[in-house]
Amino acid sequence: MKIAIVCYPTFGGSGVVATELGLELARRGHEIHFITYSQPVRLALLNPNIHYHEVHVPEYPLFHYQPYELALSSKLVDMVKLYKIELLHVHYAIPHAYAGYMAKKMLKEQGIKIPMVTTLHGTDITLVGNHPFYKPAVSFSINHSDIVTSVSQDLKEDTYRLFDIKKEIYVIPNFIEIDKNRIDETSECHRSLMATETQKIVTHISNFRQVKRIPDVIKIFNEIQKVMPAKLMMVGDGPEKEGAEKLCEQLGISDKVIFFGNSNEINKILCYSDLFLLPSETESFGLAALEAMASGVPVISSNTGGLPEVNREGYSGYLSDVGDVQDMAKKAISILSDDKKLLEFKSNALKVAQEFDIQNVMPMYEELYRKAIKMIS
Repeated sequence: MKIAIVCYPTFGGSGVVATELGLELARRGHEIHFITYSQPVRLALLNPNIHYHEVHVPEYPLFHYQPYELALSSKLVDMVKLYKIELLHVHYAIPHAYAGYMAKKMLKEQGIKIPMVTTLHGTDITLVGNHPFYKPAVSFSINHSDIVTSVSQDLKEDTYRLFDIKKEIYVIPNFIEIDKNRIDETSECHRSLMATETQKIVTHISNFRQVKRIPDVIKIFNEIQKVMPAKLMMVGDGPEKEGAEKLCEQLGISDKVIFFGNSNEINKILCYSDLFLLPSETESFGLAALEAMASGVPVISSNTGGLPEVNREGYSGYLSDVGDVQDMAKKAISILSDDKKLLEFKSNALKVAQEFDIQNVMPMYEELYRKAIKMIS
């Protein structure tokens, strides 16, 4: 199949999932065309089946905000015609599904029918999409997609609750490449670079937005380090980072916390880790938790959104109510203070992650692609 993938090219979960999806589809022999405003951060153009087409948005003084949707829909039309693309897979309802629908209509007038699969990732539904200004456009875009998927059962239920949706929504979870994610700890994972033998390493990875509750991460770690020698690795960047650094200073733990910024070496960082913290306000799925578990790292997370579908209570980690720092700290300490228990949780985390291996998830997408193409033929 010749498939166009439209996504945000950033470090966020949806962009990572869309990129990894395209790379695996290319390895399976499909011709993949990424169409977005810059090259996705995890995209390697070494496969002859991978193509990247940049969307240029001309700047005109007439527009206060440049019309990306118009440029994207026009680019989609041009690329579909030039490369005879058979299917559009757009990630995020707005603006991508909206632009995809306009491209479909323009192509139809030229005698070209093309199906569109829309994947809902979370923020496009629960935060941005639910805003009164966007709600009609989101409902329209979803209802006029040929196939709609969501990354968790929880997100599917939220979509039906928040919008007037007539379409069936298929749940296809986010995924991980287990083999790619694992590092040979004996030869490549130099843990001593990060901590001493007696220190436990706790990690958090996110885009440092308010929804991630970054101060809770710092407070949980503060309770942990009171009980045992420990280091905290904070990976990512965003508006909450400066406040997190100041909080570390106030608590007197700056020497025990490392801020890495954004990184393309997540698997190397996770191989050092003993525990992963994800106390988010909400998560449609929890891809960061899955990446940690794929590296054999147990997770302490909030009990919200799609996280309970990923992090198994008392098995791969623990779940706590949003904002319950003391409970999260207590559960973290219970794992870290018992080496036998820690090893058991590490093993369990990997077992759960293997259920989400890309080889198990990919056939679900391929089946829906074939179904979408049949729908318009």
